[in-house]
Amino acid sequence: MDMEQSLVRPRSLTREAAALRAGVPAPAVHVDRLCARIEQVDPLIHAFVPEPGRADRLQAEARALAARHPDPAHAPPLYGVAVGVKDVVRVDGLPTRAGSALPPGVLAGPQAAVVDRLRAAGALVAGKTVTAEFAGAAPGPTRNPHHPGHSPGGSSSGSAAAVAAGLVPLAIGTQTIGSVVRPAAYCGVVGFRPTHGRIPSAGVIPNAPTFDTPGLFTADLAGAALAAPLLCDDWDDRPAAAGDDGVPVLGVPVGRYLERAGAQAREAFRGQLELLTARGLTVRRIDLLPDFDELERWTRTINRFETAASHAEWFDRFGGLYRPETVAAVRHGRAVARSAYEAALRARSAFRERLAEQRRRAGVDLLLAPSATGPAPFGLDGTGSAVMSLPWSCAGLPALSLPAGVTAEGLPLGLQVVGEAGADERLLALAAVLERVLDTA
Repeated sequence: MDMEQSLVRPRSLTREAAALRAGVPAPAVHVDRLCARIEQVDPLIHAFVPEPGRADRLQAEARALAARHPDPAHAPPLYGVAVGVKDVVRVDGLPTRAGSALPPGVLAGPQAAVVDRLRAAGALVAGKTVTAEFAGAAPGPTRNPHHPGHSPGGSSSGSAAAVAAGLVPLAIGTQTIGSVVRPAAYCGVVGFRPTHGRIPSAGVIPNAPTFDTPGLFTADLAGAALAAPLLCDDWDDRPAAAGDDGVPVLGVPVGRYLERAGAQAREAFRGQLELLTARGLTVRRIDLLPDFDELERWTRTINRFETAASHAEWFDRFGGLYRPETVAAVRHGRAVARSAYEAALRARSAFRERLAEQRRRAGVDLLLAPSATGPAPFGLDGTGSAVMSLPWSCAGLPALSLPAGVTAEGLPLGLQVVGEAGADERLLALAAVLERVLDTA
């Protein structure tokens, strides 16, 4: 247990960025410490894709960064900060394998827009983090730092584990359905999935473009609030308004959706709602998702059809190199008729409009739900269920997972907080109220 505890050491992005811009430590010294931590811990959790010569590459990049910014106080906001990048996101100078056995050259292309923005902000790319194959269901080797026999979640498994273990204070993931929120919950960190399209997906290997969204992992909400304006389009720094009394009104979807959570998740969620209510927050229960089973069907139809389309050329050439879970997804998608896909898109559009109207009528600022169906499951042959994120990802809404306690076995739990489309700034600002309550529990 002592070893497992030593694996969990998340680092504050805000403190680290401030220290580097104060010149303590210098980027080269910081890189030495970073690489030492990766060498010590990563063989136990496998968060990073192996990279020969990582230390030499990073030292060269740190020297070049320091030469460009001789006065750290006037350097960009992420000056010298080391970042992990999910291996479906292209990075100049590093191969992209997407967790697959395909030749890396097949997946090569221009650097992703999100990495352009990270580097413009002064960040150093510590390396590629492990992903499930093509950001799907076939897991990689990553282990959960809290309990290495348990799943870290997926598909952004390496990014979540790298932040939880303190290998980096910031990591980039992607979410199609639940691939940021769920691993964040399993690993006990903050995961933020912005409104669909708010961070450009150019340079990211697609899974289902209707849903695919780059997101990020940090130790706390302050770190997400530092990184999000640097990565999202058209960020508005003006203060976000809450209710009349300055406290957000919270909405809880009732019915079939919440029944999909397991007993531990439901019990923990009840306790979280009781705590928030005891601290003076208003919680309203709303029947938002009466057709949840139909919603699952529409989402799966869109996802599988688009997965098959995304892999049309690669699968025909290299199908024998794909893992069984991805093969099944592609073949399922190829069997979906275009008419069924287009009908599902129309149903999704109607759902988004109806959800927005229901929220408006209910007068809620944020929606709350469990981040996952329960704590991280035992075993590494799966990544857990994404169903608790499904309606919000289907609607393209911004969502985040806040750490919200642990089970008796020491496995983290998360509280999922969902904002309105395009109101990412407001989501992060109002979620800080919830984080303060949870931190004092």
